[in-house]
Amino acid sequence: MKDFLAMNYGIQAYEKTVFDGMEGFMDDNYVYFIISGEQKEMIHMEQAALAYYLHENKWTHVTVPVPNNQGGWMSEQDNNGYMVLKGEKPSGTDKIAQKHGKRLAQLHMTGTMYAYEPELISSYGQWKDLWIDKLTAFEQKANEEARKNPCSYYRDLMDFMPYLSGISENAIQYMQESEYESRFHETDQGTITFRRYHGQFSRHHLWLTDFAYDHPARDLAEFIRNQLLQTEDPMDGIQAFLEDYQQVRPLSVFSWRLLYARLLFPIHFFDVMERGFTGGSYSYCHSALHDLQKRQPVYERRLRRFFDYAGISSKELQIPVLHWL
Repeated sequence: MKDFLAMNYGIQAYEKTVFDGMEGFMDDNYVYFIISGEQKEMIHMEQAALAYYLHENKWTHVTVPVPNNQGGWMSEQDNNGYMVLKGEKPSGTDKIAQKHGKRLAQLHMTGTMYAYEPELISSYGQWKDLWIDKLTAFEQKANEEARKNPCSYYRDLMDFMPYLSGISENAIQYMQESEYESRFHETDQGTITFRRYHGQFSRHHLWLTDFAYDHPARDLAEFIRNQLLQTEDPMDGIQAFLEDYQQVRPLSVFSWRLLYARLLFPIHFFDVMERGFTGGSYSYCHSALHDLQKRQPVYERRLRRFFDYAGISSKELQIPVLHWL
């Protein structure tokens, strides 16, 4: 790939390295990463615009694309399209942010000033419709795949589908009712988010391929979802994370309701299903499904007390909760 960089970009890289699990090549000033752009060019272009905006606003750990010798963003090799990303070379004085709740809030503050809402990577204001579409499509696809591949994974998945559909419909109904919530403020604007936030500020780089555009509650919910699924009691860590975030950006009642709705919707199960649909190993998906099924009762028990652990009174704020949890 050194020859690819030299031929298409004029970059004379001399050393191979690995950061955050990604192979890179270094020159005197930067580290370069080569990613596939197949069938994702327009998505990567929207993510690139967000990355450049953040980089220009002092988020220098964000990777940004490099134009090739012809001024384009994509280069071909062996009939495949690639994009090259450039990142700062981490120095020995780099410090990993401990209070990532504050860092996330600061990123959201910067992101709200981005002037254009993307088309392909934005889910802002669309959760209910997207969830309805996702549930319908995944139910249909699961039925089709189970008929074509009558393996143990799909047999167990089809046995589990009524439960999965039921809790999804509960989340959709909760989201629909939350859309009428009038207690919101400026922190509920759309902003730059992560597709799945799980603590990326501990990494050397923020990857443009991780970026999306959405309500900030998306990132809070996806980090908390991962914590609720852990074996150890995560509640002190969740409370500290939310407190740190709110020192910079206090949450409105509307934000709390969106956060709760997203935790109700079983995205973690849909992620496993999607992996199976897109060529993932059935044995891996079967194992992941069983693992999540074992964790789900604990997840629901923790979610039942979520507002108490978050330090707010759902009763005083008149935030409805699901009593079947």
